[in-house]
Amino acid sequence: MYAEERHQAIAELVASRGRVAVTELASHFDVTTETVRRDLSQLERLKLLRRVHGGAVSMRSVTMLEAQLPDRDLTQAAEKERIARAAVALLPEGGCTLMIDAGSTTIRLAGILPPSDHWTVITHAVPIAALLAPLPHVELHLLPGRVRPATQAAVGHATVEAIRNFRADLTFVGTNGISVRHGLSTPDPEEAATKRALVESADKVVALSDATKVGQERTVRFAELEDVDVLVTDESIEAADVKSFEAAGLEVILT
Repeated sequence: MYAEERHQAIAELVASRGRVAVTELASHFDVTTETVRRDLSQLERLKLLRRVHGGAVSMRSVTMLEAQLPDRDLTQAAEKERIARAAVALLPEGGCTLMIDAGSTTIRLAGILPPSDHWTVITHAVPIAALLAPLPHVELHLLPGRVRPATQAAVGHATVEAIRNFRADLTFVGTNGISVRHGLSTPDPEEAATKRALVESADKVVALSDATKVGQERTVRFAELEDVDVLVTDESIEAADVKSFEAAGLEVILT
């Protein structure tokens, strides 16, 4: 098979399946993984697919992901991408049970879950569920509740009660503000109740927040700093804030 024919076949396979792993493509076309990665880079430049960790996803999936996020969630996009990739590095080998909060950074994380492992994912975020539903390496649990247009996430009593029926190895949670004095906070009480339940239902909690939210204190606190194990943020955070968070017991990872 000529390279051009392989490129066309790869593009068609990714488009039809939504996501394909590098190792699977290498086996299917009897080429090296390095060759597949070069192929994917060329196809990405042609905007026929998007490369992600361990493989590629269709542009249809990417379009759906971005169109369902409010414009305000697309700010700090480069920082959020780096934060998501650093968060994925915290995942255990072999897979586990995850709770993934709604948010523009958490959806990036969901899009790069390693396809080589099996993940049980519990989420209340409609865009995250739409992204993960077709993937064979993900067992998806979509939580019930009223969907808020602003966040495209389910909230309310039914959501909170459903979360409490689960136990996760790891929760990835977003926040609108984080400070030593006020902890992690968000403007909406129902969003806060849902985030609080996510935090309480996991053995380990990782907060994903770009540095613009550090020092911000929103109306409703949903977690104290001591409730969170790790903060993944970007390098524009002030050194004094890093020291304050670490003194409060948080592990801070800079991207």
